[in-house]
Amino acid sequence: MAKLYPSICLIILAISQFSIQGVISSATFTFVNKCDQTVWPGILSNAGIAPLEPTGFALQKGESKVLNAPASWGGRFWGRTHCSEDSDGKFTCGTGDCGSGKLECAGAGATPPATLAEFTLDGDGGMDFFDVSLVDGYNLPMLVAPSGGSGRNCTYTGCMVDLNGACPSPLKVMNSDGEGVACKSACEAFGKPEDCCSGAYGAPDTCKPSSYSQLFKTACPRAYSYAYDDKTSTFTCIDADYQVTFCPPPTTSKKSTEGQETPATPATPEISTGMVYEGADAMETDGAPPLYTYIYSAIAAIMAAVFLW
Repeated sequence: MAKLYPSICLIILAISQFSIQGVISSATFTFVNKCDQTVWPGILSNAGIAPLEPTGFALQKGESKVLNAPASWGGRFWGRTHCSEDSDGKFTCGTGDCGSGKLECAGAGATPPATLAEFTLDGDGGMDFFDVSLVDGYNLPMLVAPSGGSGRNCTYTGCMVDLNGACPSPLKVMNSDGEGVACKSACEAFGKPEDCCSGAYGAPDTCKPSSYSQLFKTACPRAYSYAYDDKTSTFTCIDADYQVTFCPPPTTSKKSTEGQETPATPATPEISTGMVYEGADAMETDGAPPLYTYIYSAIAAIMAAVFLW
């Protein structure tokens, strides 16, 4: 029987390794639409990463959809709005269109302006890195809320404010009815190197926030407002699942700043740590050991029992 011990141990280790990978190699993304309109989420995986399927779908008002991604997945999500299909079957959207001509984006990204949720799962130190970015502009309020994870900076982020009404005229995107449906970034609107953090401004010490990016930052202090806005806008978790909510309640409508060339600091209050947004109420669980801790303990107990048998 003693000869079987090494084989048994190898089998246990192989099973445990497979089980652990199965537990910590996936994250669940739940998409929730709290808007008063249909939203068509788009998904773009990073280069060299297997696509997360489907790459686009419809989410009716009040609906939710769950997708599972492997731990090594990285990419971005966004919401498309005012979408329709013409008589030839070509699918297009008023904001966030990915240009595929179909419901699924199939490897194409969002046409700016669009609010983006960006993820890198199982990155440095086994942590997930995520943010909500307005660097490519804004089209919808968005909340990203982790659950079941741990980490000192494992908390919610997003832009929960309706910026379309407050968008300065040079940045505002209007639909055919004259309604503001999106807000460009200064880079998209003007193309200047200092706004795009390019050329001589392609480094953190030379590219500084503009008056326009400061408008975004004041309204949405946890979101990226320009390319080097890392310190206050990147969040990390270990072993978390995530809920991505479009138009999370409550949202704040802001009056139009029509004709405003240089935006003043808006009166919108910063996100209060005392205000609980739907889906953001159970996200800081530093005291709970990761699930794989319990699995390792169970494996050790099984191996000890085998050797003592």
